[in-house]
Amino acid sequence: GLCVDIIGGREVKPHSRPFMALIKGAKGQLCGGALIKENWVLTAAHCKMEGGKVTLGAHSQETKEKEKQVSKIAKIFRYPCYDPNRNENDLMLLQLQKRAKINKAVRPIPLPTTSDDPKPRTICTVAGWGQTDNDPESTSDTLREVNITVISRQTCNDHYNNKPVITDNMICAGAKNGGKDSCGGDSGGPLICNNVMTGITAFGKKNKCGAVDAPGIYTRLTKQYLQWIRKTIGG
Repeated sequence: GLCVDIIGGREVKPHSRPFMALIKGAKGQLCGGALIKENWVLTAAHCKMEGGKVTLGAHSQETKEKEKQVSKIAKIFRYPCYDPNRNENDLMLLQLQKRAKINKAVRPIPLPTTSDDPKPRTICTVAGWGQTDNDPESTSDTLREVNITVISRQTCNDHYNNKPVITDNMICAGAKNGGKDSCGGDSGGPLICNNVMTGITAFGKKNKCGAVDAPGIYTRLTKQYLQWIRKTIGG
């Protein structure tokens, strides 16, 4: 399982992505997520976050920031059909013990009203605190973001040799010449296309972040997934 930092990106203006959640597992595993309601965060199912904590309003992982709000995870809801072997249905909801105080630095991102399948060549952005190169020790202290381009599933399946198969529930995105990607530690963060949260950072090829033949794979927020999310968080 690959936890996916941002390759070839830039540091964002502090607190300009108020929906971003920094999630740390009990054993220090790092993932991103998106605040979708005062006490709910959407992330990837392969993130092992049992006994973990969620920090909202963070820019730096390490620095004390007055904007930060930390909450323990009260309950974890993995999507019922999550299949780690096929990387299928890789999404998870975290219920927070404390409701977030909504302000400039902490604000939910709206769930999409339609389940658009972004066309190839669509420019999307992904953000995270993950690795800035293929060294697992290279995670970023501050939140970074990169623009990536949607790639057709056919091209993507050629790159991955159908191991795993890139299905209609996934979005494939990267850069034509490589060098732009999500990487270890970015998993679970939102993929934003046309100003709408469209997917969740899921996986890539091990130690191949930013490689031309290894675009990143994102869980697409399909109609079915959105129904499950709305039902689980209530309303």
